[in-house]
Amino acid sequence: MRVYKFGGASVKDADGVKNLAKVLQTTGYDNTLVVISAMGKTTNSMELVIKNYFENKDELQSALHDVIKYHNDIMVDLFSNNHHQVFKDVKAFFDELSLFFKSNKSPDYNYVYDQVIGYGELISTTIISHYLNEIDLKNNWVDVRELIKTDNYYRHSNINWEATQTNISSHININILNITQGFLGSDANNFTTTLGREGSDYTAAIFAYCLNANSVTIWKDVPGVLNADPRFFKNTQLLHQISYREAIELAFYGASVIHPKTLQPLQQKEIPLYVKSFLNPKGNGTCVSKGKDLEPEIPCFIVKKNQTLISLSSLDFSYIMEENISDIFSLLHLYKMKVDVIQNSAISFSVCIDNLYDNLEKLLQHLKAKFNVTCNRNVSLYTIRNYNDLAIKELEKDKTILLKQLTQGTVQIVTK
Repeated sequence: MRVYKFGGASVKDADGVKNLAKVLQTTGYDNTLVVISAMGKTTNSMELVIKNYFENKDELQSALHDVIKYHNDIMVDLFSNNHHQVFKDVKAFFDELSLFFKSNKSPDYNYVYDQVIGYGELISTTIISHYLNEIDLKNNWVDVRELIKTDNYYRHSNINWEATQTNISSHININILNITQGFLGSDANNFTTTLGREGSDYTAAIFAYCLNANSVTIWKDVPGVLNADPRFFKNTQLLHQISYREAIELAFYGASVIHPKTLQPLQQKEIPLYVKSFLNPKGNGTCVSKGKDLEPEIPCFIVKKNQTLISLSSLDFSYIMEENISDIFSLLHLYKMKVDVIQNSAISFSVCIDNLYDNLEKLLQHLKAKFNVTCNRNVSLYTIRNYNDLAIKELEKDKTILLKQLTQGTVQIVTK
């Protein structure tokens, strides 16, 4: 049993869908489960729909129409018969979405987000499943929400592994090609939940763990795991093999090629992860597997943009003690801040955070009641794994350094 995952970039248009089919034909598709994301930038478009629902209802239908048109154009390119069942199935999803907007009574943004955002995945997999059947790649479309069960921590739900294992083991036929959605699950009340932005990799790992898969392959528009993101760094190099431990470190620090939670279930069962290019399916790509001797021998660079650096000091120049730090972390947890770096001295404490839930202003007001607060917004956090002096020097060139922290094997630098 193999698990494949295709992201939005791989199915952004009709040609992408056709190429996905070619990848399956090239590599084989028996005993395969394929996890697929929303098409192209659909998730961004759906976030605009949600924003308009809450803030600008006059623009809601226009934003939704753009999403409908985008998918309809792809279907027209893929299916010569405009009466094909796929058009009816996709319309049914959009009708269901429109009904939700009319009937919803909940003011909870996170709940609404999860009920709406997943239609991107449901629609993309419906289109792709129909297309594969059309070209005789017979497959079974699976609603992942019926299998992956979670708590109701909307937008970042936690897996109920026991229920999920039972569902997947009893409902997935491993002898055929299965098509399902990434990113989604459902809670005990069967409301849709999501696993965190870019969570489709994690979905693939969940299925692999529950099915005791032989491997997971993530199909990307890059040749594999590179030592840096080519959008931000020059002269990047392919890492042919890396260990689970190093991949987890890279993902934790923000390497976008692998979702942070993906490696843990795979490592537990020693299921190898391959990262390959959907443009070159026969290429070797990168293999992530067990082995202490698989650490990269070159510096690996990671950048996270649009971060926030908060620096605190005591109002009366007293020490920042354990009790203060405990209070700070309680507030960070309360306002759902993703902590990336911390640094403290006798009378100061700095933390670089990712304001995922847009709660920064509430957090700052709370902190100002107890501390002197300095806030630097829109900073960049750079991390270098396996650093050397030259790598640090090149990174720091022409940048204003706000915070720098070196530990064994890792340096983190916050810049303005």
